[in-house]
Amino acid sequence: MSLRLLAALPFIGILLGVPFVNRTEPLVLGMPLVLAWIVMWVVLTAAIMGIVYKLDPANRIPHDAEGQS
Repeated sequence: MSLRLLAALPFIGILLGVPFVNRTEPLVLGMPLVLAWIVMWVVLTAAIMGIVYKLDPANRIPHDAEGQS
């Protein structure tokens, strides 16, 4: 899976998923389903962006520069 596709998941989940869960029932943790969906994607976005950051080759430290400040 490419990093761009992984980074696009939150966009797809929030914008394209909301019309399918646009209901007030059932309640999830006391929130309507659509609000719980959006909150879930906000949390998942942070996790996904952390994964993208870790997997991005541009963020790797070269072995010879690890001990230098």
